[in-house]
Amino acid sequence: MTVDKKLTGTELIIALAGRLDTTTAPQLEAELKANLPGVEHLVLDFAALDYLSSAGLRVLLAAQKQMNKQGDMVVRSVNETIAEIFEVTGFSDILTIE
Repeated sequence: MTVDKKLTGTELIIALAGRLDTTTAPQLEAELKANLPGVEHLVLDFAALDYLSSAGLRVLLAAQKQMNKQGDMVVRSVNETIAEIFEVTGFSDILTIE
């Protein structure tokens, strides 16, 4: 998985490519932990994300909980497969998906 991040003022955009799974979830978790302080608007761009596992969902849930305290979070450009995962797991009710 590759992580491309762009911080503009209080907005952080993180674009993920590849697979967000048990192996790569800790990488995203570390990026979020290091970069979320001071961020009021978090955008996760999933345009190039191919796969999402339960480990990835856990990281997304933790990020959403953090952003509920300090701003908002949006998940963008979700493909059909990942949209289905969000729907089946109930994450579509928790996350803001554009």
